[in-house]
Amino acid sequence: MSGATSIVVNLDTHILIAALEGRINRAEERALDDFWAISAIVFWEIGFLEREGRIAPILDSPDFGRVVNAMTVFPIDVAIARALRSLDFRSDPADEIIAATSLVHGVALLTRDARILSSKVVPLAVS
Repeated sequence: MSGATSIVVNLDTHILIAALEGRINRAEERALDDFWAISAIVFWEIGFLEREGRIAPILDSPDFGRVVNAMTVFPIDVAIARALRSLDFRSDPADEIIAATSLVHGVALLTRDARILSSKVVPLAVS
């Protein structure tokens, strides 16, 4: 994280995991130069993915703890529930909450999800 004028970028679950594992592309790397944020639903999604054996456990790793402690975690609140009505795509609930979080807080979302990337209303870090 650097630069005199840093901005906040909201990471979806899979981008956060990819960043922690060093599996990001150049455009994502540039977007990740700013301050990171996540929706609180990302914690649930990571726990779910771990439980299902779809990702290696990371919730208990010291690296995960350090990264999370350095970023903003947006709570799920009534404003985000209202913003769900404004979305112009349908996806799983976690992805919709993550996108609505970007809408409510006016921060760009970094994602690889094709449904979200097709949105005309969600602010995107990389399109």
